[in-house]
Amino acid sequence: MKVALGVLAGLSILASTGLASAQADWPRKPVTLVVPYAPGGYTDSVGRITARYLEKALGVSVVVENRAGAGGIIGTAYVAKAAPDGYTLCVCSVGATSVAPVAQKTDYDPMKDLLPISIVSTIPQTVIVGKSLPISNMTELIAYAKANPGKLNYGSSGAGGLMHYSVALFQVRTGTRMTHVPFKGGAPATAAVVSGEVQLSFTNMTDALPQMEADTVRAIAVTSVERSPFAPNLPTVAEAAKLENYSAESWNGIIAPAGTPEPVVKKISDALAKMVDDADAKKAMATAGATGVFTTPAEFKKRIGDELAQWAILVKEMKGGK
Repeated sequence: MKVALGVLAGLSILASTGLASAQADWPRKPVTLVVPYAPGGYTDSVGRITARYLEKALGVSVVVENRAGAGGIIGTAYVAKAAPDGYTLCVCSVGATSVAPVAQKTDYDPMKDLLPISIVSTIPQTVIVGKSLPISNMTELIAYAKANPGKLNYGSSGAGGLMHYSVALFQVRTGTRMTHVPFKGGAPATAAVVSGEVQLSFTNMTDALPQMEADTVRAIAVTSVERSPFAPNLPTVAEAAKLENYSAESWNGIIAPAGTPEPVVKKISDALAKMVDDADAKKAMATAGATGVFTTPAEFKKRIGDELAQWAILVKEMKGGK
């Protein structure tokens, strides 16, 4: 009996030693970075910028894998269920992480099933309308929507995402009613405004900027608290529509499955802390219309918790207080 117990103890020590060694040696194989949206949009751009940087910082391949659908929920849920070994990460967004879990049923609890590591970028949304609409500012948009209830179609990256709920909140605050048309990402939603499939979108600036430069859409406002340095002539929704405290800023951050070992999290966090000052990464983020950011895991988790509480109140308001 004593021999058997000794063998078990020895095996336990070996297993613990092996686990510690695996954590210390991480990464020893390619890392998958899941983008929960379609290729070509803001999150996809940020994901590929981050992947390129992490390849350089970690010395292994970082493979971007698009798992689009349901406003980012499908890809986020996939990461939440992945093995917590550091080899599957998410370039998650505010919509699927902070909005959807309080607006609808999801297969994950962001505070229990996900481990936030760092926000890597922030970006405002841009209100764009089709060139055929007789709308050139937010006042005209509100007047047109009130005169034509339900006739304006707006595109989003999917039900439950920030693009969806930023418009839903706008409607509550202005007493307007528009029809939601979900797509698999911000880029397809923006393209739908260009083609005339939908009349408008509160889309990420990354997706809006190329169309603004090509003059294929009309941009009339940004949803951030302050004007964007990438489009300084555009007023905020709050100032243009006289909506006090209206804001909807998007972020993307690197998130791992809950239970990912602390040494692995620290290696990723340390790398991302340096990315915010990397010249190539900064230039690429600016080209995408985004601002590079770094937060500690604790700061990131607190922000998600605060946003969940904030959006829970707003979603209740959107549903008429019920």
